[in-house]
Amino acid sequence: MSTSRRLRATQVVGAGLASVLLLGGCAAGTHPGAAATIGDNEISVSDLDKSTAAIQSAVGGQQQIAPAAVLKILVNNEVAAQVLDQRSIKVSDAEIEPAMKVVVDQSLYPKFAANPVTADFLRAAARAVVGQIKLAGGTGSVTDPNAQQQSTEGAKLVEEASKNITVDIAPRYGTWDGTQLKEGSGSLSKLSEQSKPTPTAPAEQPPAEPQG
Repeated sequence: MSTSRRLRATQVVGAGLASVLLLGGCAAGTHPGAAATIGDNEISVSDLDKSTAAIQSAVGGQQQIAPAAVLKILVNNEVAAQVLDQRSIKVSDAEIEPAMKVVVDQSLYPKFAANPVTADFLRAAARAVVGQIKLAGGTGSVTDPNAQQQSTEGAKLVEEASKNITVDIAPRYGTWDGTQLKEGSGSLSKLSEQSKPTPTAPAEQPPAEPQG
């Protein structure tokens, strides 16, 4: 991202693992053509539409992706990026690359990585996740056994630290409740499922002894 980091869809996710902040949900804070403003940065409707179309193409017909669901992640990632800058926390490319494979379902990763728009979408999400881990005192490695817990703790720290950042959402995409964008259907939950611990399958029970 550039120093000014005026958001473009091709520079922007999740984490579905991220966090949020203070104001929003009112039309007064967004300019014509803006889907959202985060501090001095803006996500345009045009760039949001490009990201949504690219993600829909990667996901295919199995799930209908709503622009509001994409916008939610774009906003979360920008909030996290601004907080990391405020805290002078650096995230390297070497840390981002493996995290990109964790913030999206493994079956979707090759499709996301093949398109520059969705690849940068994942990159921004990965940066947010690694940054949250570091905020909570971790090394930033997504393979660390404590990474999931640290990411959760870091997300809470981002939320608290971001209360001095003004966020405004164009009403057509939902409302800002003070911590996150409230939107309708079209969730991108698969972007964060790979970061969750894999549940252990219950042990298979032996067949019951025949009676009589």
